[in-house]
Amino acid sequence: MNEPRFVEAIAITGRVLGALFYLDPQSENVTPLVDSFRDGSWAQQWPESIPFKEELIENFKAESEEPLSEAFQRLFVGPYALPAPPWGSVWLDRENVLFGDSTLALRQWMRENGISFEAEQNEPEDHFGTMLMLGAWLKENNRDEEWQQLLGWHLLPWSGRFLEEFIAHAEHPFYRSLGELAQQTLAFWKTQLLFPVAEKKLYR
Repeated sequence: MNEPRFVEAIAITGRVLGALFYLDPQSENVTPLVDSFRDGSWAQQWPESIPFKEELIENFKAESEEPLSEAFQRLFVGPYALPAPPWGSVWLDRENVLFGDSTLALRQWMRENGISFEAEQNEPEDHFGTMLMLGAWLKENNRDEEWQQLLGWHLLPWSGRFLEEFIAHAEHPFYRSLGELAQQTLAFWKTQLLFPVAEKKLYR
């Protein structure tokens, strides 16, 4: 479906959530987003077609003894084991590894569809945050068929389990709320799919 209001809703939410999951909260592009969630102004700017639970407005504002940047380090960087790794192949590969078969399948699909991925480091393409941003880009560029395939084949088969574990272990109220908002947002994205989500075995 490419109704303008749906395209705009998916583009906005994909870019915002993708950045918050992928980038350090102290980075130049993300700091304004963090501020908008902490002061509640994000709720007025959130697309009306994507509902969310009202208590999230207050939950994003909740204080924590752990600085947000340290929570990001713990959840997405390390050095210790991440409680809910944000890469698809960790969930889809029997050995729970980065750059697993599912990553290679995504890479091949991107190559076949002329989609490039530029990372500063040798990083897998199947990071939850980058896939949300890719979904936004596809919608913005009227590539609905590829958007459908990205969700149905490469993101939704594992993202539900990832978000469950992420929320359960986030500990910081900001990131726990972010996980819940991502759940509600992807539930809306799923309503726009024209075919069932692929069933894939999960190993975590």
